[in-house]
Amino acid sequence: MIKVASFQFNAFQENSYVLSSDSNYAVIIDPGCYERPEEEELEQFITQNNLTPIAVLNTHAHIDHVLGNSFCTSRYNIPLYLHAEDKKTLKMVESYAHVYGFENYKVSPEPSHELYHGMKLQLQDIFLEVFHTPGHCPGHVVFYSEADKFVINGDVLFQGSFGRTDLPGGDVEILKESIFNTMFHLPEDTAVYCGHGPETTIGKEKRSNYILQF
Repeated sequence: MIKVASFQFNAFQENSYVLSSDSNYAVIIDPGCYERPEEEELEQFITQNNLTPIAVLNTHAHIDHVLGNSFCTSRYNIPLYLHAEDKKTLKMVESYAHVYGFENYKVSPEPSHELYHGMKLQLQDIFLEVFHTPGHCPGHVVFYSEADKFVINGDVLFQGSFGRTDLPGGDVEILKESIFNTMFHLPEDTAVYCGHGPETTIGKEKRSNYILQF
C-alpha cells in the first residue's frame, strides 16, 4: 500500500507529495519547498516517519513544482525523473525565477532518468504507471497507482477546473485531449491529487468539470 502525504509550499501554494511504501521507501513528487522552514518541514516529516527517499519525480517543470529539486536531490543523494519534452521548461526556470521573487533559487540538476508514456515505474516497492498528459506544458506527466486508486496529476485537472494553457508550450486543445483521452479513462473512484487546491475524483470531474463546457 502506498501512503500519500501532501505539503503546500511557496507563494504559488503548490502541492508537493511524498509517497511512501510499507517498507518505508519514499518518492518525492514536485518538491516546491523554497524557504528554509519549508525544507525543514519536509525533512522532519521524512525523519519522523523513518522514510528513505529514493527519487524525485516531476510531473512537469514549471517553477512552482521544481523549487525544491536541488535541495531534495542533494540532501538525500537521489535521482531526478522528468519527461524529455520538459527539459527545456526546466532550463528556463533559472532565467525567470527572480521575476517571481525567487532570487535565491537553487538551480535544479538535470534529470538523470526520462519518463515516458506507458512507463511502468518501479522504485523499490513503489509501483506507478506514467501517462504523458501535455497541454499545460509539453512534457507534463501524471503518476497513476491502479492498486491504490489514485493519480498524482500535477496541473492537468483541478477540482472543478484545469491547468492554465497561456504559458509557453500550453495548448487548450491538447490539454482537452489529455483530459478526455487519458484522465477520464481512469476508473471513476480514482482519487486525483492536484498540483494546487484540494483533491477530487475522476468521477466527480467527469460529471461537473468546467472543461466539459468547451
